[in-house]
Formats: sequence, structure tokens, C-alpha cells
Amino acid sequence: MASASVQWIGGQRFVGIDSTHHSVVLSTPDEGVGMKPSEMLLVALSACTAVDVVNILQKKRIELTFLEIKAEAVQDSDPPWTFRKIHLLYRLGGQGLTPQAVEQAIHLSEEKYCSVSNTVRGVAEITYSYEIVEK
Repeated sequence: MASASVQWIGGQRFVGIDSTHHSVVLSTPDEGVGMKPSEMLLVALSACTAVDVVNILQKKRIELTFLEIKAEAVQDSDPPWTFRKIHLLYRLGGQGLTPQAVEQAIHLSEEKYCSVSNTVRGVAEITYSYEIVEK
């Protein structure tokens, strides 16, 4: 079972702690010391699919040397500012990287393995694009 806790550390600052005791600082933009909670969702989505894509490409014996995922989202303009559209741009580099391998890895992550995308997909439309770059 997954678990996490959030502890208030003063003002509008908080520390999130996961089940393995790793932590992250969260805050409002006014505090300027931590990540915005809503954007933490975008980081979680990006990290979840990144883990999958790396694992899938490694199983295909593709030597990945670079991966960056940039997330952009559209939120409702009124509270609770629900995310409605999220676009992920994957930038990848590596020896033997092909469009077919990248497409398959992203598709498997988005549709089958990434728990975050599968949770969010019911509320927000998730789209993606990718670039194979030389790094």
C-alpha cells in the first residue's frame, strides 16, 4: 500500500514525506521556498512515465543517454483550478533510439504502467509528443 504524509512547517510551507522517508518541500508561490502542490502533480506524472520509459528502452537494449520530460498544463480558471489538459514533451537521446521504440515505450507507459497517468486521465486529457535529440 502506498502512503505519504505532509507536515506543516510554518507559514505556507510544508514537507511531504513518502513511505521510504524521502521528503520534498512544498509551498505557495508567495513563500517561494518549495514546489507548488499542483505542479507536484505534473512532476509526479513526468517522473512516473520517465521510470517506465527508461525501463522499457533498457529492456529493448537501447542505450539511453538523455531523457527530459517537460509538462505543460491547462487548468480551469476558477477554484479548484482543475487540470483539464496536460501535454508531455519527451526529449530523448541514445544509441540505437528509433521513433518506433520511443512511441512504443511512451504508449506502454501512458496506457499500461504509469499509475499517475492512469489516475489523472479520468479528469484531464493527456497528450504527448517527443523529439529524439543528439546529446
